[in-house]
Amino acid sequence: MGKTLSKNHGIGIAIHYSFYSYVATAVEVVVIDEKVKLENVWTTIDCGLVLNKDNVKNQLEGAAIFGMSIALFGKISTKEGAVEQNNFFDYQMTRMKHAPKIHIDILDKMHEKPTGVGEPGVPVMAPAICNAIFNATGKRVRNLPLVDLGMV
Repeated sequence: MGKTLSKNHGIGIAIHYSFYSYVATAVEVVVIDEKVKLENVWTTIDCGLVLNKDNVKNQLEGAAIFGMSIALFGKISTKEGAVEQNNFFDYQMTRMKHAPKIHIDILDKMHEKPTGVGEPGVPVMAPAICNAIFNATGKRVRNLPLVDLGMV
């Protein structure tokens, strides 16, 4: 990336293969007073022939936000045998105030079959975020969601 990092900034990467697609994601975070803020997400996908680049971009942007939601807030709790969360008013998801800049790069391979683009962008987010936190702080995150650790 050719980027010099400021104090408390870190970049972490993760790579994943599913639905016959390869996805690599780098996440930049800043950690101040043990609180994590995502600054940037860079995702590259190799998904064969791309028929609609806007659709692929939309799928990967949504996957980044969904994967971020899981890493930061993703938790379902139960009480007396019933799930406590009913809808988005009591199940925290990534909101605009948490959303980073998302950069998508698509490797268009015109002579290959098209492959999956929705789900493959989700699994890379949590490990990339945790690796970025380690890069910024030197401390490994071993439990998720980050909200339970007081990091959001």
